[in-house]
Amino acid sequence: MKPSRLFCALAGAASLGLPLSLPAMAASPGKMTLQDIMQFESLKKPVLADNGKLLAVEVAPDRGDSRTLIKGTNGKPELSIAGASDPVVSADGRYVAMKLEPSLLAKETSDAKAKKKLKAGMVLVEVASGKEQRFERVKDFAFDDSGKVLAIWFEPEDEKKDKEKDDDKAGDTAKAEANSKAPEQTAKADEAKKPKIDKADKGSALTLLALASGKQAEFNDVTAYAFDKQGNTAAVLINDIANTTHRLMAVSLSSLDTSARFESASEQLGALALSPDGSQIAFSAGSADTRIDERAYRLGLIDATGKVTFAAHPQSWQLNRYSSMSFSKDGERVFFGTVPEVSKVLSLKAFKTEADLLDEAVIRDSRGLKLWHGDDPRIKPHEIKTFDKLKKHTLTAVWHLGQNKVVQLATPEVPEVDTLEFGRFVMAKSSEPYLKEITWAGFFSDFYLVDTLDGERHLITKRQPSNSEPVVSPNGHFAAFFREGQVQLWDVQSGKHRSLTASLNVPFADEDHDYPSEAPGYGFGPWLADESALLVYDKYDIWQLATQAGAAALKLTDGRKDGISYRVEGLYQAKDEPPATLKAGQPLLLQGYNERTKADGFYRAEVGKSGVKAQFAKDEKLHVLARAKDANTVIFSRERFDKYPDLYSADVNDISDFERLTRLDGQRDKFAWSKAELVHWTNTDGKPLDGVLIKPAGYQSGKRYPVLVYFYRFMSDRLHAFPDMRINHRPNFAWYADQGYAVFLPDIRFEIGYPGNSSVQALTSGVQKLIEMGIADPKAVGIQGHSWGGYQTAFAVTQTNIFAAAITGAPVGNMTSAYSGIRHGTGLARQFQYETGQSRIGESLMQAPLKYVENSPVFYADRIKTPMMIMFGDKDDAVPWEQGVELYLAMRRAGKDVVLLQYEGEPHHLKQYGNKLDYSVRMKEYFDHYLKGASAPEWLKQGEPYREYDKAD
Repeated sequence: MKPSRLFCALAGAASLGLPLSLPAMAASPGKMTLQDIMQFESLKKPVLADNGKLLAVEVAPDRGDSRTLIKGTNGKPELSIAGASDPVVSADGRYVAMKLEPSLLAKETSDAKAKKKLKAGMVLVEVASGKEQRFERVKDFAFDDSGKVLAIWFEPEDEKKDKEKDDDKAGDTAKAEANSKAPEQTAKADEAKKPKIDKADKGSALTLLALASGKQAEFNDVTAYAFDKQGNTAAVLINDIANTTHRLMAVSLSSLDTSARFESASEQLGALALSPDGSQIAFSAGSADTRIDERAYRLGLIDATGKVTFAAHPQSWQLNRYSSMSFSKDGERVFFGTVPEVSKVLSLKAFKTEADLLDEAVIRDSRGLKLWHGDDPRIKPHEIKTFDKLKKHTLTAVWHLGQNKVVQLATPEVPEVDTLEFGRFVMAKSSEPYLKEITWAGFFSDFYLVDTLDGERHLITKRQPSNSEPVVSPNGHFAAFFREGQVQLWDVQSGKHRSLTASLNVPFADEDHDYPSEAPGYGFGPWLADESALLVYDKYDIWQLATQAGAAALKLTDGRKDGISYRVEGLYQAKDEPPATLKAGQPLLLQGYNERTKADGFYRAEVGKSGVKAQFAKDEKLHVLARAKDANTVIFSRERFDKYPDLYSADVNDISDFERLTRLDGQRDKFAWSKAELVHWTNTDGKPLDGVLIKPAGYQSGKRYPVLVYFYRFMSDRLHAFPDMRINHRPNFAWYADQGYAVFLPDIRFEIGYPGNSSVQALTSGVQKLIEMGIADPKAVGIQGHSWGGYQTAFAVTQTNIFAAAITGAPVGNMTSAYSGIRHGTGLARQFQYETGQSRIGESLMQAPLKYVENSPVFYADRIKTPMMIMFGDKDDAVPWEQGVELYLAMRRAGKDVVLLQYEGEPHHLKQYGNKLDYSVRMKEYFDHYLKGASAPEWLKQGEPYREYDKAD
């Protein structure tokens, strides 16, 4: 028997009503239904060819199978490939490869065992002709950087097929083995000595396909492959365990000719990397007779002549199964991961003999224990959650090939090294000194520049907040970081710091920061390539700050005057390479956000020169989504609440001359789509606030409407955002507006120590504004929030009766118990959230117990007069779901009108579609009942008893 997927608990009075059903399923034409939302298509993962001539983008409904749209950035050609997703485009834009996921119907009609056997395929499209090639059971595919060759890596054969092959082999040799018992015993003994073969050691088939000629190179038992960056060579690792053959193959990408560069009968090949030009190949190899978790690898290099050299580590550190490697940009160094020693697999003692039954050591090995110590760097749940990550973490070293010298860069004390190179330096960080205080103080790290020549560390800054990491200059001579309200410049040669902003009399710290922690800065733009300056942001403007002492700062923009926040956009950022740099006089594309109108615009500026020129500005939200690697083409979207975010292409130097590439806005045509407008009001503390009002479709002036309030923190910047057309844990704004609701999204500004009351003031003053405007029916205002918004919802109804109904998702009900709760997704304790983070108490529970009580809804449950529905997934990975139970039980004990929806096996945000749909239905029925006077459904009237069901056929 299978338990029901939902537990519904009620308390208090309820009204007569109807059974659970999908609202408006048989709606009149023009009315939006849930099926409309399920089928509404969204654009995902736009990909641009390196030459800027072709766009590929996934078009996905909320529920259903995706398709991929392929279109030239000049508007032609246009192809739509059904069932295709996750497109990748060849560098020249002539080919697009896409994943072919099993259909939704296949997934939904398969049981758990059958679902595991469903594997994705791949489709390759030649754009000019539209010709397709389809491949089954593909686990990975990639074009080389030149776009000449496509790698297609297939799924391994099913274990069942492997077993059948083994059975066939066994049958062929059974007669011979039966002739001699001794050889059979010897074979069994030898087999017992061999380690169990790990799946990671097993390979699968790989095909390299030359796109122009159609020629193929095929390989079996492939465990890794790689391309160089210049389109010359591919390297393939083959581990044929059955035939004890381990081979590294090099493949010419121009001819697909292959050659063996390294071969072994005794060493399993692990990882590999190619130099940028493909002339050198680095690889790892370790004993094939050692189980994978205990296997030590050595690092080898095959040079352009075919000579094989192995690295010698000065401390005899080794590589393990998780060691990866990469070449420096100039091909003269190999970065790789090391460990002081390869771990041993631990095992517990087992009962084997009569004596073992009374052996204390053997008996105690059957214990189930996790020991929490007060001096543990990490609390036990966090230690468990990070165990696998730390097990896989290796310590970076570098092999200088010319000198055949290995330098260890990372250590257990400073374990994290980023291999992006800044001259001869790389950046390293360590949070080790601060692990214990993560529990209550948040996240900090020490940052260093490490010299790759000798491993010497240069301290940039200590105890730096995690949201303010330094940025290093292109050649590693400087690092800049934000600290205590100032942008600091650190000079690696002198080791000294100086402020770049102290004399500017402009705030560079986040002016809206309302957390009990140090305010971060607004971030950095690019460095100039010659390291003479870098771009730095304040709330509104872009500053060019010189690295030379005494040089004047240059403000490129003048946004503060007009309330426009400018940021650099449209630069190409290569993967796994240092951030893009600028040159003096280089033109810049800026995006400007107007805090007064909440609209975006595109502007032009120039490095080293003050002033901007408007290029395109309307009451819309803009997003730059992609920039071509080898061209000036950018892809961007334009949207409003009543304008779908279709894609456009343009030259980055003249973005006002654009080409529209997609036309999904037509999906709105069959609905009476509403509009959004900005609302201003004054809070009860006298401070101005903004919010977004989405009027009902077909709004009639002078008529009052039921209002749904949804919020979190700042919401007014969503004025021009197209609604999220998905079914999830939030109310769908377009659907509610279509169904006759006004939707209100107010901003909330918090006072540290009093988050609950801060929220109540903003909410009540905002609702009162809507009442004064003649929009809101004062007897029909509902409120919905999730997580932090859920907490605020639960607290609000303990302090005001302005809401006729409330729905709270994943709320904290009791801060005193939640303070030391566990975030099960990370294993972290929640104390830091209250002392320094979102919950904004600013002190510990011991320091300020009354603040925790005063901000906790459960202590005021007897005051609640608003009906409330609580939703929780009972596997919530952020808020302990027992918080919902505490709130429910407090209201139940006080005789209040409360419903608790417990979704089984669900995390903080609902994942299973059936649960998301069910919650959406119940939300709408709940609000319809309390705000529109609709009859209450049966589940709201009398609850639902616990049931068990047979599994669906």
